[in-house]
Amino acid sequence: MALLSIRNLTVRFATSTGSFTAVDGIDVTVDKGDVLAIVGESGSGKSVSMLAVMGLLPDTATVTADEMRFDGRDLLKLSPKERRKIIGREITMIFQEPIASLNPSFTAGYQIEEVLRFNAGLDRRAARARALELFRQVGLPDPEQKLKAYPHQMSGGQCQRVMIAMAIATEPRLLIADEPTTALDVTVQKQILDLLTEIQERSGMALILITHDMGVVAETADRVAVQYKGHKMEEADVLTLFENPQNPYTRALLSALPENATGDRLPTVADFMAKPEVRP
Repeated sequence: MALLSIRNLTVRFATSTGSFTAVDGIDVTVDKGDVLAIVGESGSGKSVSMLAVMGLLPDTATVTADEMRFDGRDLLKLSPKERRKIIGREITMIFQEPIASLNPSFTAGYQIEEVLRFNAGLDRRAARARALELFRQVGLPDPEQKLKAYPHQMSGGQCQRVMIAMAIATEPRLLIADEPTTALDVTVQKQILDLLTEIQERSGMALILITHDMGVVAETADRVAVQYKGHKMEEADVLTLFENPQNPYTRALLSALPENATGDRLPTVADFMAKPEVRP
């Protein structure tokens, strides 16, 4: 049985003039210990589909699916109280822009301790000890001092490490990382990816990596799902997808990589086809 199984997920947003569909009938399957990369350009529905799983979309969104199961439990049929026992504990998420995701009014230590007290049931002293352990685990320099630091007193890479520490604090079975290296320099990007890979391999948790960076996919993922305008174009293991992409949109993405570029300009989707076909 798959750890996460989603069939025919659709997300629509109401607007002042009607509605629009951000995710249109996609399927997602993740097994225990899997690393699945979801790739595609901005606006393809990558983040929205995972925010739907987390139950974090605004009231203007309507989420439907034939199935949305985590470890056999139907997330769509659980009560809010039952769902909160899973979300933030067994399923956690690292959001884009770590500095914006942390509360500027509280120290990093306070914020991770709140996660531990609420989701792991630790008292204040135990939460502080566990927070310090997690800060060391994610490689934060001077972890005792970082517990007392506010987000603006840390670099982007350090804030991202704090977010990772918060995400793994409850030893989740599934971690969703949404563009975890956005706005970080190349050296820090590699450090963060290496850290996520190390944690995933050590703990055996499943990892869903949302990205538009095909280089990141090649280095970290087992399987890749390609999205375009809310549709899933294709899904394959990493080696198959890079060596023999089946969908024209996937071929366009790979051809746009600088190392694959030929001539004076990068190709566009239009160079491959007028409208990418949708493959279930």
